[in-house]
Amino acid sequence: MPYRAPVTDIRFILDHVVNFAQVAATDRFAEATPELVDAILTEAGRVATDILAPLNRAGDTHPARLENGVVIASPGYADGYRALSEGGWVGMAASPEYGGLGLPNGLAMAVDEMMSGACMALNLKPVLTKGQIEALEHHASDAIKALYLPKLISGEWSGTMNLTEPQAGSDVGALRSKAEPNGDGSYAVTGQKIYITWGDSDIVSNVCHLVLARLPDAAEGTKGISLFMVPKFLPDDKGNPGVRNTLKVVSLEHKLGIHGSPTCVMQFDGATGWLVGAPHKGMAAMFTMMNNARLSVGLQGVGVAEAALQHALAYATDRKQGATPLAAHGPILDHADVRRMLATMRAEVFAARAIALSCAVAIDMATATGKPEWQARAALLTPIAKAHGTDIGCEVAHQGVQVFGGMGFVEETGAAQFLRDVRITPIYEGTNGIQAMDLVGRKLADGGEAALALIDEVAQRAKETRAGLHDLAGEVRQAAATLRSATEAMVALPLNDRFAGAVPYLRAFARVLGADAHLTAAGADPAREPLARVMIRRILPEHAALLAQGSAGAAGLYDVSLEALAG
Repeated sequence: MPYRAPVTDIRFILDHVVNFAQVAATDRFAEATPELVDAILTEAGRVATDILAPLNRAGDTHPARLENGVVIASPGYADGYRALSEGGWVGMAASPEYGGLGLPNGLAMAVDEMMSGACMALNLKPVLTKGQIEALEHHASDAIKALYLPKLISGEWSGTMNLTEPQAGSDVGALRSKAEPNGDGSYAVTGQKIYITWGDSDIVSNVCHLVLARLPDAAEGTKGISLFMVPKFLPDDKGNPGVRNTLKVVSLEHKLGIHGSPTCVMQFDGATGWLVGAPHKGMAAMFTMMNNARLSVGLQGVGVAEAALQHALAYATDRKQGATPLAAHGPILDHADVRRMLATMRAEVFAARAIALSCAVAIDMATATGKPEWQARAALLTPIAKAHGTDIGCEVAHQGVQVFGGMGFVEETGAAQFLRDVRITPIYEGTNGIQAMDLVGRKLADGGEAALALIDEVAQRAKETRAGLHDLAGEVRQAAATLRSATEAMVALPLNDRFAGAVPYLRAFARVLGADAHLTAAGADPAREPLARVMIRRILPEHAALLAQGSAGAAGLYDVSLEALAG
């Protein structure tokens, strides 16, 4: 299954669309020079293309398995993970104080996309570790940082997050896991967690679990949840894995896709753990990890979409079927409908990638400057990047199967794996419905100030676009104006009415941002104008219908009776 890391497209977006140069201009990230960025993207592209991509099919056909209480990784995964850890890719954005490189999040996320496009199932392991590193950097004690961060950053140990329980999914406040003081500063953690990605493996010497649990005096709901570090092996006095902790993998889930990534049911039986952050403030610490993971998941969607597109394009270029408008017996690429699918797929991938990298740049600017406007921008873009990137991942993978036709339904061609693998991404790290509700709820709680500021920037860029693109710019400006009016109206709605229209509103917002990215790209490189026309003329018009749905409110939904739903 061929895959070529999209280094050129990523570099173009960083340089000409999301203004990564402003990140490198800060004191915090001054080392991220153009030369360093080029070197990192080039080498990451090589690792993704040459080392990880060949493992993708093996993980699908030879899934991770549980033997004698230990998870055995898919063939070749140990070597692939070693390339990631020894290459320093796990600690790219981590603090240099503990062995990280301290590079910008925007660069780390660009690398993540390539690695996920090459082999999403394997790359999930370092993605979870990176999130844990960030949570510990912000919330852990100095002692925990000193012990765990160097091992996690080097990739010698890996990290997980344990939130979900059988009775507590999106309603995390319903969790029942408990933590009781041992009297020596540690705690005995007891409970069961489900859906734990890479909850165990034989390719690292220790697996470190961040576990949400309740202290004996905890209040009900999310305000009574604390966070604990619970390692598989208790570190000895030299910081090396020692005695096995009282936790185990009960079983592995049998999943639609990402078969190489073990999804574990974890049982903690009085397992020794240490508090991370303040008592009863576990959700704040865990959300640091989850917000990092949400952007990574958005880029997982983009990465798999890129891989599915490349796979479909290779087939469409080679497959000959009937007369086409361009040849008596040409490739199916020459048929108008196949060309429409592939052009739409490419336009969608570019737009979703640009939105996600724009979010990453905002996070970097917030980190480097501490300015509230950048913090608000990053917060606003996170649910859009996660939800839209993963929706597009599914849609592009779906179209990829369609390009293959009947052969796409045959597993041996590999087209179906992309669709199966990426289908989880709109679900985990907060379903896309939850992301949309977060956007219209928390992220518009400022009266829409951050959203309106971004929309106004889109309109201003369209106004300033170069000659020759004025027709496209006018359509983007009009779309921005429509989105602005809809945002003002959304802010005025009761919360449940906002929730009813949240998903179409988020998608409409992403449509406008994607059109802005394409218009900006065409302004920088005339060769990109045809693709911009695909986005603005064929895809952007959806925004008006989506915003009409977004303003419809909730009442009509509750008018549909249970009997009507049941048919």
